[in-house]
Amino acid sequence: MTEVSTREAYGNTLVELGEENKGIIVLDADLSPSTMTCFFAQKFPHRFFNCGIQEQNMIGMAAGLAASGKTVFASTFAVFASCRCFDQLRMCLSQTGLNVKIVATHGGITVGEDGASHQAIEDLALYCALPGFTVIVPADAIETAEAVKAAANMHGPFYIRLSRSKTPLVYAEDYHFALGKAVTMQEGEDVAIMATGIMVAKALVASEVLAKQGINCRVINIHTLKPLDEEAIVKTASEMKGIVVAEEHLAHGGLGSRVAQVIAREKLVPMSFVNLKDRYALSGKAEELLQKYDLTAESIELAVKSVLEKK
Repeated sequence: MTEVSTREAYGNTLVELGEENKGIIVLDADLSPSTMTCFFAQKFPHRFFNCGIQEQNMIGMAAGLAASGKTVFASTFAVFASCRCFDQLRMCLSQTGLNVKIVATHGGITVGEDGASHQAIEDLALYCALPGFTVIVPADAIETAEAVKAAANMHGPFYIRLSRSKTPLVYAEDYHFALGKAVTMQEGEDVAIMATGIMVAKALVASEVLAKQGINCRVINIHTLKPLDEEAIVKTASEMKGIVVAEEHLAHGGLGSRVAQVIAREKLVPMSFVNLKDRYALSGKAEELLQKYDLTAESIELAVKSVLEKK
């Protein structure tokens, strides 16, 4: 698969949106060259503000600008955009419903050798807990561009989680993003693999290997964690022998928890989960960490087989 950076797609899309909408303002917390908001800063310097290493203050500024009628994009690393300024997110954005889009890069453990202090593995649980927030984890650069455009055209607070590393393209250029609608990437009648973010590409690889063993998997990209496509989840549970959920996040509060809640309420079916479990990760290169913490296509294969054994 061709690999493209989701954060670079974000930077390019911001420039495109900035040309179309003069009311877009972009903020960053001293990480513009890494989040790629530097593209917007170079093109529209009077609509870009570097807030410095003051993430909490950046959220307050974003809220003020949004209250003045602006569409605000605020960016930093995912760990800072969630853990460091949660109170501001709750008070300034969730409770007010203001039109601020938090687009954070360096999500998950694939952030380079910065270690646990820079690994955002609680972020999805935190943002999904905030009433009124829309939470999106794009699978590739093409979906990233579409999701950012969708966020710009909808009112209210958004959280979009992006990666540091280049990630495989799983969509063609003509892909159309539909907010809150799960995408069936591949059909199958045995087990459904529901994945989000970088795990979608790994789910597709796992399904190819399993197909050679006579196990046909349906691969579903759940790019929007909130609002969740409950209709698609219930339909899938009714048609499959089991469900595997794969995500680059802690076991609790992310996609797995949200899907399991729907399954428990609507349609019981055997489930298995591929995630970070209940632990922080070490420092290391992205692929080394994914291998060490079982966030791989092979891990998904084993999870599918375990679900079939339960059935």
